[in-house]
Amino acid sequence: MEELRHNRVVIKAGTSVLTKPPEHRGLNLELMEGLVGQVCELRRAGVETLLVTSGAIAAGREVLGTAPERQLRDIPTRQVMAAVGQSQLMHTYQQMFASKGFKVAQTLLTTNDLSHRQSYLNVRNTLRGLLELGVVPIVNENDVVAVDEIGEVFGDNDRLSALVANLVDADLLVILTDIDGLYTADPNQDPDAKLIPIVDRVDDAVEALAGKNLNPWARGGMSTKLEAARLVTTSGISMVMCDGRAQDVVLKAVRGEPVGTLFNPGAEKLEARKRWMLSGISQRGEVFVDAGAVSALREKNRSLLPAGITRVDGDFSRGDIVFITGQEGRRIACGIANYGSEDITRIRGAQSGDIESTLGYHFGQEVVHRNNLVLL
Repeated sequence: MEELRHNRVVIKAGTSVLTKPPEHRGLNLELMEGLVGQVCELRRAGVETLLVTSGAIAAGREVLGTAPERQLRDIPTRQVMAAVGQSQLMHTYQQMFASKGFKVAQTLLTTNDLSHRQSYLNVRNTLRGLLELGVVPIVNENDVVAVDEIGEVFGDNDRLSALVANLVDADLLVILTDIDGLYTADPNQDPDAKLIPIVDRVDDAVEALAGKNLNPWARGGMSTKLEAARLVTTSGISMVMCDGRAQDVVLKAVRGEPVGTLFNPGAEKLEARKRWMLSGISQRGEVFVDAGAVSALREKNRSLLPAGITRVDGDFSRGDIVFITGQEGRRIACGIANYGSEDITRIRGAQSGDIESTLGYHFGQEVVHRNNLVLL
């Protein structure tokens, strides 16, 4: 086998890749066989490989039949389909890998598993232990409990795959989808759309290229894939987005051949604690800051003080990890909050010396200390 550029790789296969078009009901066994074959070839070459897979709900849909139209987005219906389909999905993978001499291990996760430091470390230790034993971890979101009413969802596993790549300190994330990569426009609508082979930074201009997701059984879309790219490249990990149906596309990506869109890492790899901070971001917490605070954070490596805060969105507690957002809506950083959302609302715009007189107590002059902050 040709020289491989990476030692530890996370591969994410989405619903649109793993299921039968056009209705995405049931598993595409031929494509799954090809994917499993590529993973096994990587493992034989010494590349530690984790597979983040979607497809449980679509598999369950085939077993249980088509639900009435009004139930297609019904959460209990999706829970039932996930419960039935997950066992079928894993059984299929287990048989395919076993036929090639490899063992697999199922890992079902929710955002809460990665938001708390201790459970994050437990998951990391388990995944690394499996890799050391030569077992292929197969990771999926726990759809039976991870619903909007209970907690945040990962978005067809795009964000989950980025968090797993951070978790295990991967060298490369490969996201397999049903298009060639990131285009200058929607290739289904614009015949002049061009594939973008390399992205050096996921900025506003790149995020503006995200189109709408058309597959009702896949919760992801280009926006969630770009969020995944932003998360991993911020941590110093490369990402390739490519057509999962193409021949040997995973092997080509790991060899460094030009397939799909390559997202280059933006910096050297972050220390492990800051990678956890990226994994623990709460989508419900956001602190908006003025231009002076943006400059202090980005250009001067300063802490976030209450004087620069203009607004607080969401309900979060002291110790939660929240987004820090500029006035134009651009998320510029995330960090561990020294104060809860109610406290920050009361002290926003104030001087640090006024915190104790306003609240009756204080946990420091900073709302987010620079040692607990990651720029995005």
